[in-house]
Amino acid sequence: MNSHTLDIIIPIYNEELCIEQLHKRFVDCFKDWEQKEIRYLYVDDGSTDKSCQLLKNLVKNNCNVEVIILNKNCGHQNAITAGLHYSSAEYVSIIDADLQDPPELIIDLYNKALTGYEVVYAKRNTRRGEKYLKKITAKYFYKILNLISEENFPEDVGDFRILSKKVVEALNMMNEKNRYIRGMIPWLGFKHAYIEYDRDERYAGSTKFSIIKMIKFSKDAIFSFSYFPVKLSYFISFIVFTMAFFGIILVLYLRLFTNFTVPGISTLIILILFLGSLQFFVLGLYGEYLSRVYDEVRKRPLYLIKEIIKNN
Repeated sequence: MNSHTLDIIIPIYNEELCIEQLHKRFVDCFKDWEQKEIRYLYVDDGSTDKSCQLLKNLVKNNCNVEVIILNKNCGHQNAITAGLHYSSAEYVSIIDADLQDPPELIIDLYNKALTGYEVVYAKRNTRRGEKYLKKITAKYFYKILNLISEENFPEDVGDFRILSKKVVEALNMMNEKNRYIRGMIPWLGFKHAYIEYDRDERYAGSTKFSIIKMIKFSKDAIFSFSYFPVKLSYFISFIVFTMAFFGIILVLYLRLFTNFTVPGISTLIILILFLGSLQFFVLGLYGEYLSRVYDEVRKRPLYLIKEIIKNN
């Protein structure tokens, strides 16, 4: 088997309860890989607990651990991006720190990549420890996203995967601000494969993805890879116009050819409120796209690095 360099990128945000166990799992599963050059890139995304100090301790005790400390909390996707920008290995794996995704599977992802694939996804068979609502919303979200987008996004796949250097270099050329890496990688069109696995429960602590963050994440996915919301506004406008057209004909017929008079102000108020709400809804859809254009025009950096710590 050929020997290649491998970087493992681990975004960290308030994971003090998981860091030591995670790295122990890394050491255990890669202890027979001494002939290969492996580097662990921990990216601290503005943690407010003891995560940063624990990562510094890892650097002191391990020559192949490096820590990128961001100046503030920049978000999960930007933390991954910082690691990708810093990486220089021939293969790069991305894994979260909560141990829901088994580090041992990286070996299988790596071996699969060596058979000729530029991207190998870890695809979830089961998701233990997650609430039914999250499972069902995640399942149908990706089905809907594939339905309304021109791209084909892998389902039941998170950020856990391995990438070749060619993919990382192409990904680093994409500087969009509202990043959805799970969609950006399929968009590149490289040859890919899957390895299925059973996802474990979180080792300790609680998820850092609140409902608000999940909604934003979903919006970034939809508005970054689909024009359907804009097309939907035209479709809704056409339906409302058709309803209004036939409504006008009906009112005129009743007024001119019958003795029935359309009673008044309640119906009028309801129609005004309905149309006003519809207008604001459509403006909101356009606003989502416009705000993203504004983000791109400002050209602010995706992240600021406070410090890079490595064992010299």
